[in-house]
Amino acid sequence: MKLPAVEIKSNQCKGCGLCIDSCKPGVLSLSKAFNLLGYQYAEYKQSGCTGCEACYYACPEPGAISIHKEKKVQVQR
Repeated sequence: MKLPAVEIKSNQCKGCGLCIDSCKPGVLSLSKAFNLLGYQYAEYKQSGCTGCEACYYACPEPGAISIHKEKKVQVQR
């Protein structure tokens, strides 16, 4: 997985589209498939995420969206 990246738990998504609207790079879209709840869910296009976390904060479903970033390591001198 190329970082940063978005992980969306499809069965927690209710397809409101708030994450899609908030995504400046436009790397999220509604799926053509339906989840177990009967909603079209948001999905990540697998590249282009900038790690801004706008989708994470726009999502009303706690835990449905996670943003994965590279950890910055502090070098001690």
